[in-house]
Amino acid sequence: MNEPRVPQTDPYVMDMKPGKYAWCACGESKNQPFCDGSHKGTGFVPIVVEIKENQTVAWCGCKHSQKKPYCDGTHKKLSS
Repeated sequence: MNEPRVPQTDPYVMDMKPGKYAWCACGESKNQPFCDGSHKGTGFVPIVVEIKENQTVAWCGCKHSQKKPYCDGTHKKLSS
């Protein structure tokens, strides 16, 4: 698997509480935008981040952001 699957082109905008989160990098998780272990055998690994305070996060949904795991607008440049 060279390219991640694109589960959705828009970001997952979520109100997050403090804690550690594993963002799905392969696009195969059934629990988007978070990892459920579906990456096994794909060559991808999740990106783990720690949220220190309540905040709204725009998690990348297209899996092509240059600022993974956060959305940077790259989804607007992907061809349909």
